[in-house]
Amino acid sequence: MKPMNLWTGFLALGLMLGSPAITSRLLAQTQKPQAQQQPDQKKTETFTGQVIKTSSGQYALLMDAQAGRGHYLDDQEKAKQFEGKNVKVTGYLEVAKNLIHVSEIQPV
Repeated sequence: MKPMNLWTGFLALGLMLGSPAITSRLLAQTQKPQAQQQPDQKKTETFTGQVIKTSSGQYALLMDAQAGRGHYLDDQEKAKQFEGKNVKVTGYLEVAKNLIHVSEIQPV
């Protein structure tokens, strides 16, 4: 009977160590506290294309006319000045909204 009790003890230990609650606590102890982690930094990129006014009246950067690929621009006032022109836009892309958060627009 003793070998069976020993096996049961190992099985219980294995289940306990593999349980989500135990694993979460172990992971929490090894990770940095939230205050010490650096905030997500948005990656600034450069996009080139032509500023167009869409059928909905919004300005966008058309990057590939044949494929119809482009992104909306969040700063409509800056974009308005460059309608129909080829530009270089500096900013970061919010993929979920297909929106460039504009830092700067320059003619090319």
